[in-house]
Amino acid sequence: MADDRCDLLCLDLEKAEALRAGRPSDQSAGRAAERARALADPTRLLIAAALAGTDELCVCDMAWVTGRSEKLVSHHLRTLRAAGLAVSRREGKMVLYALTPAGHALVDAVCDEVAA
Repeated sequence: MADDRCDLLCLDLEKAEALRAGRPSDQSAGRAAERARALADPTRLLIAAALAGTDELCVCDMAWVTGRSEKLVSHHLRTLRAAGLAVSRREGKMVLYALTPAGHALVDAVCDEVAA
């Protein structure tokens, strides 16, 4: 099996220091990883892709679009909201959901085609 490490220390110090100075903080990297994990579930990715294709949707619409139960969709929406990828607002008896700018950016980065 091939070894994936260098056989000698060949550090390009100037390049490495510039990259190290500009790297995200551990806290920022943790938050980004948390958001990425939120889209790692296929159902959540389908929900996020559906939201990316419009301005906002209620749970009933998302359940219909994704072919999942309303209860399951609601469960996954809580995860997307907790990760900062979706927001909700109440309008009478309906709760409408939309992606945040971070949610849009991540769905765009993950999906070739955002349409549900």
